Amino acid sequence: MGTPVSVVAALIWQDGKFLICRRPPHKARGGLYEFVGGKVEPGETRAQALIRECREELDVTVEPREIYMELVHEYPDMTVDLTLISSRIVEGTPKLLEHTDIRWIAPSEIPLYSFCPADKEILEKLMKQ
Repeated sequence: MGTPVSVVAALIWQDGKFLICRRPPHKARGGLYEFVGGKVEPGETRAQALIRECREELDVTVEPREIYMELVHEYPDMTVDLTLISSRIVEGTPKLLEHTDIRWIAPSEIPLYSFCPADKEILEKLMKQ
């Protein structure tokens, strides 16, 4: 499916829960939940892309820490090379700028939400912890 698209996403924890966001209905995989993030632009590091995406989508400043998981997922329309980075919010409160819903959930609540297929392995790992 062509060259994989490099994508970064943030695993942000707060009080034992992590942040998930619902994609807008007009986008690919609309209505599904995901971790905040997006494409790495040419010339950006993954950390820079994550900081930019969190600012654009949630109006927060994050501090990227260690890589939680890396995977490649093939969708019918594209292949994503996804890097999930453990991060923390250092400034701001998440706002709905891009998504239709933002929630803080515990790993035990994962089965209650419909996520993007690329996140399946990540969610399984989170539930096992």
